[in-house]
Amino acid sequence: MSTEQPEQSRQSEPHGSEVVADRSARRAVTVFPVLVLLAGAVGLLLPGSFTGWGEAVPYLLGVVMFCMGVTMTPQDFHGVARRPWAVVLGLVAHYVIMPGLGWAVAHLLQLPPQLAAGVILVGCAPSGTASNVVTYLARGDVALSVSVATVSTLVAPLVTPPLTLLLAGEYLPVDAGSMVTDILKTVLLPVCAGLVVRLVAGRHMQRALPVLPWLSALTIGVIVTVVVAGSADAIKSAALLVFVAVVLHNGLGLALGYGAGRIARLGEPGSRAMAFEVGMQNSGLAASLATAHFSPLAALPAAVFSVWHNISGALAAAWLSRRPR
Repeated sequence: MSTEQPEQSRQSEPHGSEVVADRSARRAVTVFPVLVLLAGAVGLLLPGSFTGWGEAVPYLLGVVMFCMGVTMTPQDFHGVARRPWAVVLGLVAHYVIMPGLGWAVAHLLQLPPQLAAGVILVGCAPSGTASNVVTYLARGDVALSVSVATVSTLVAPLVTPPLTLLLAGEYLPVDAGSMVTDILKTVLLPVCAGLVVRLVAGRHMQRALPVLPWLSALTIGVIVTVVVAGSADAIKSAALLVFVAVVLHNGLGLALGYGAGRIARLGEPGSRAMAFEVGMQNSGLAASLATAHFSPLAALPAAVFSVWHNISGALAAAWLSRRPR
């Protein structure tokens, strides 16, 4: 869900439909935590209603990633070319800090193997789909945020599986090759398809832009419902432990991402972008991979992360937006 702001990621004033899309995205990311909480409650209270839905999770994730691809424009890739060193820094910070924190939190809390693998897998996922919008709300560098999110998503098939194998292999067997194939099918292919549709039918897709954030939010809500329903019994005994792990993982990621931006002298707006690009994860992908390669219980950290990182991101954005840039 990328935003398109004229002062940072555009050379000219945005079209009216783009302004409407921005407003729609901001509203969607504000409502999103409540939506995901409700989705999780439905899965917890009515688990039997979603029996067998687990096989649909990869396809649902494909819908989310297709929407992300449709929101992309060539300007997003121009941002990578203009500041490659900053994008590389964000990419390295993302794929070093969050996987490392996932491993450290799993060891610190002595998580059971399934939960430990799930936390680590969340850390190895690319940037979250709402990070661009939250960066905008925090008055951060949206162009940098979009560039890092785009590249982290595109390189995920090459980075996420080997990192998961390296860090989670001590807990559970990891089929990195099969994971590469799944990420290609559920992430890269839908994103590329969405980008092609935007390039070929740009004028027609302009009208659909305001709807896409809501479609993504609703689809992620269904994913959370299915994941929670699949591990409803385990949630009752492991919910508190998983919540502590997620809060630590996300909170430290936001703080260290911001700190990395400050150390690299990216400035206050750039540091804010780094905070959200490091601390917010594509938990939908993590849930899909955990369900396919581990178990519904291993997908529980991703489901909780889906809720919490949007709440913490919104709170952090509200606080940062009131501080001078």
